[in-house]
Amino acid sequence: MKLLVYGINFAPELTGIGKYTGEMVAWLASRGHDVRVITAPPYYPDWKVWPGYHAGRYAREDWNGATVIRTPLWVPRKVTGSRRLLHLASFALTSIPSLLAQWHWKPDVVWVTEPPLFCSPAALAFARLRSAKAWLHIQDYEVDAAFELGLLKGARLRAMVAAGERALMRRFDRISTISLRMMERATSKGTEDARLVSLPNWADVGAIRPLQSASPFRAELGIRDDAVVALYSGNMGSKQGLELLAEIALQLRGQPNLEFVFCGNGAGRAGLMAQCASLSNVRFMDLQPVDRLGDLLGLADIHLLPQRADAADLVMPSKLTGMLSSGRPVVAGARPETELGQVAGQCGIAVAPDDATAFAAAVVSLATQPELRRELGIRARAFAEQRFDRDAVLAQFERDLQACVR
Repeated sequence: MKLLVYGINFAPELTGIGKYTGEMVAWLASRGHDVRVITAPPYYPDWKVWPGYHAGRYAREDWNGATVIRTPLWVPRKVTGSRRLLHLASFALTSIPSLLAQWHWKPDVVWVTEPPLFCSPAALAFARLRSAKAWLHIQDYEVDAAFELGLLKGARLRAMVAAGERALMRRFDRISTISLRMMERATSKGTEDARLVSLPNWADVGAIRPLQSASPFRAELGIRDDAVVALYSGNMGSKQGLELLAEIALQLRGQPNLEFVFCGNGAGRAGLMAQCASLSNVRFMDLQPVDRLGDLLGLADIHLLPQRADAADLVMPSKLTGMLSSGRPVVAGARPETELGQVAGQCGIAVAPDDATAFAAAVVSLATQPELRRELGIRARAFAEQRFDRDAVLAQFERDLQACVR
């Protein structure tokens, strides 16, 4: 099968969407499928093109059995709603020549990820002209999230953009997304069950396992062996509710055996560091390479997963799979009726989003009850093994791809 993967996020060295796309591409290529990727030079999460890449050039590389074509794009120094739209539009335009260059290759499936939805019109047109199947995978509902978070405003604009989104979604042969709640939202936007596919985020449960001894990061950070570590690891952006982390650390600065570690990069990191500047119980780390992810997640005694209330129902955080695989309990900002809230209720504690006091109380409860942490960590690991095993998820995805082509 020939699969063309088309989207802005492809940086397998990272976590999140880029990592999942990279692992999917490598896994399918190892199974003998012919995979090509049209993407941008990596620039996330710092909004700066990585060394060794160029924002203004086309480039081609071989990667783990797949062909990766990188196209130019504009990366704003300061991210605003309007500049983000221009940034996405720049990739949508500059990637069209690379898309048309695949004409004679003639893929069986054109697979595009949201975000960004900007690539969808070109992907649909190319797929129809070449008699290929068009597949949209939704990691985030970016249109809904942009309005809920205030990046875009206005009822008339929202109605117009939502109508365009529904019109695009109706034209895809398959639409997949990562959680039951997000599948329900796809249905509400006019996607029939016959076109809807579940493709949850997965974890390499073999590589990310509960550590049998202390994480080497404890020694590197100078954290005592008997201290309880509350870890946030992931992107530091607008949807994460980072301001809550500083409030929690401030409320719990009198807890002598509790240490906070905030690991990641992104537009919100500088502000979070400024809020925590006077707190001795907080340490910051840069994003770690994938080969150290197991040790990083194993550093935690408690994982922190804040979510902004206005985005909590729109996303199923990709970082959750690694947290559960590490065999550690999670404190998540999620309403109990949401899917995230239900998972957190089994594998940790779910509290109301944006409620720093409730979040802090949950952290103290777990920090002072090691047996409860152990029991919830066992549940977390079992849940990851049952629901998020990478090979099982991708094998089902491969079958879904083949059924789509047939």
